[in-house]
Amino acid sequence: MTSTDAATAELRAQLVQERDALRARLSELGFGAIGVDYDPNFADSSQVTAERGEAEALGAKLQETLAEVEHALGKFDDATYGRCESCRQPIGEARLEAKP
Repeated sequence: MTSTDAATAELRAQLVQERDALRARLSELGFGAIGVDYDPNFADSSQVTAERGEAEALGAKLQETLAEVEHALGKFDDATYGRCESCRQPIGEARLEAKP
């Protein structure tokens, strides 16, 4: 295995770890197949509304990041990781390390 292969394997492992952490965080927030679940009988509906808005905004951002990570992992599977999507030229190793 070359140093480039080792670096690529390490980047993939980092992405897998990030994907798993994002999925866990979304699960902790109650995001899943049915979305966020709140008690409709809670007395302070304005607090529930505010908390729901915050949770949904955070969840949307986490889901967006998760989609980007899964997209990058898909590039490993189809052997296009490390190449620009526009021009197909190789992306520098430093750039990939900064934003895998």
